[in-house]
Amino acid sequence: MPKRKIVIITDGDRVAQKVVEKVAHNVGGRAISFSGGNPTPVEGPEIAAAIKKAVHDPVLVMVDDCGCRDEGNGEKVIRDLAADPDIDILGVVAVASNTAHVDGVPITASVTRDGSVIDLPVTKEGYPENEGHNKVEGDTVDVLNSLNIPIIIGLGDLGKMEDADLVENGAKITTLAVQEVLKRSNFKQ
Repeated sequence: MPKRKIVIITDGDRVAQKVVEKVAHNVGGRAISFSGGNPTPVEGPEIAAAIKKAVHDPVLVMVDDCGCRDEGNGEKVIRDLAADPDIDILGVVAVASNTAHVDGVPITASVTRDGSVIDLPVTKEGYPENEGHNKVEGDTVDVLNSLNIPIIIGLGDLGKMEDADLVENGAKITTLAVQEVLKRSNFKQ
């Protein structure tokens, strides 16, 4: 059986859940809706089982540490999924937050609130960080530094970014971020 192809999104609050479900529809994928929550309410093995039962790829998974700067359940889920031999993490949409005292993670690229793909990280509002800044900081991203994730796309707060990513307008910015992961990973449906 071929490995399941997933994209992890490091946000899971109520707004993010609606956005990820919309994005899954937009990209022809599936969302693991019960992975949403703030913090992530389920364990990695439960999410892995749901991924393996999904109708087809790509499968979008939400993880969230609810502002915890230490390794919370969301980051533990990422670690579990990365260790599962039947799952291939194509990439991660690393969501910026205002959590203090985190390491942050270097990005492959970011998508700004206006839909531009840039080489800098972005803020929670989706604006480019200053030149020379090379990491996106969020509450659920530090674990990525210890894993071999091929593509990390920085993004502002899902469904928000000062109304640039509203679900009722198609969740366009988050859709672009997931599409960027799929494109860079050479994913074919």
